[in-house]
Amino acid sequence: MTLHSAQKMRRIVCEVAESDKRFAPLIARRPLCTIGRNLRNETHLESLISSVISQQLATKAADTIHGRLVLACKGQITARKLIKLTDSDLRAIGVSGAKSRTIKGLAAAIVEKTIPIDRIDEIHDDQEIFEALTSLWGIGRWTVEMFMIFQLGRLDIWPTGDLAVRRGWDIVHKNHEESSAKALDLKGEKFHPHRSVVAWYCYQAVHESRGLAY
Repeated sequence: MTLHSAQKMRRIVCEVAESDKRFAPLIARRPLCTIGRNLRNETHLESLISSVISQQLATKAADTIHGRLVLACKGQITARKLIKLTDSDLRAIGVSGAKSRTIKGLAAAIVEKTIPIDRIDEIHDDQEIFEALTSLWGIGRWTVEMFMIFQLGRLDIWPTGDLAVRRGWDIVHKNHEESSAKALDLKGEKFHPHRSVVAWYCYQAVHESRGLAY
């Protein structure tokens, strides 16, 4: 994982505010962007598995299923332990058939070393990581984007397919009509190479609108 100092992040957010002054008040009010500033407690595999389980589930339900999976793996999720679990084992703890296929496929790719999960942060080309992970069944764009931003600390990911990013953008810019992903793809170009930071503050705009401190 790439670690970024608070000093570096302050410089980046100043550049964002200069590129689009409508972000400046939000940046001043909210915490300093946390992307890549602290080591993650989860392994890369654990992070991806958590994302897969969380898809289309409420947080509480996802946490319950994830906890059961950790127990089924005897305390730590690893690729070899996942492969040994049957579809029935996974179904019994609440994992759907589609997610079971995704989890088993990811685990197999790691064991077979077609996905170098433990060294994936050493790959500097974001697109290479994206293509490798999305080649696996059931792992889509959003899952990989969240993994690259929050697990790997990559600073130039622009997840315009995420409704919360688009909604946050519209809040910041006081738009009356919802921005499309295609339109936001183009508008994000000027923030390169720090689009992840812009996305993070779009999330902050949504959180603030809901009265959340962070």
